Amino acid sequence: MNVEKWDVLNSYGKSTGRTILRGRAFLKPGEYHLVVHIWIISSYGKILIQRRADDKKLMPGEWAATGGAAISGESSFAAARRELFEELGIKSGRDNLIKLLRLKRKNSFLDVFAITTDVSTDKLTLQKSEVSSVKWVSFDELKRMIENGEFHNYGDEYFDSVFEKLDDYRGSFL
Repeated sequence: MNVEKWDVLNSYGKSTGRTILRGRAFLKPGEYHLVVHIWIISSYGKILIQRRADDKKLMPGEWAATGGAAISGESSFAAARRELFEELGIKSGRDNLIKLLRLKRKNSFLDVFAITTDVSTDKLTLQKSEVSSVKWVSFDELKRMIENGEFHNYGDEYFDSVFEKLDDYRGSFL
């Protein structure tokens, strides 16, 4: 198995010039790494969510956003494109993958992207080591899943910020 290298960022999101190996070293207080989430929205306002593989170390079997950590030297845009393609087989580019916001979390900077596609779930290529299934849900269904603990709880600050940006994003084409 390939071990990922992560760039260590300072509290301003700038590279410190150091890297760490995923799972083999820990970030110190004031150190961060770069993570991306990609929210996939249909032209009719539904959201594509994915269920993580049952044998994942982090959040096994949970419904969650598409995403992951940027590898050393990778921009958040490149990481978002890679994760979207690796996990679901969805191709993206500068014309359709839009960065919505950046959140500073406990030990990461999280860049949140959105993309619009009406791809049928049976046309997706799931990365079985990461994703066990996918489904389209409405915003109301997603909010119920969060409240019921069926969807990973990224925290109120995350959902408040992301849903506000997703509402603006959806409003641009619905």
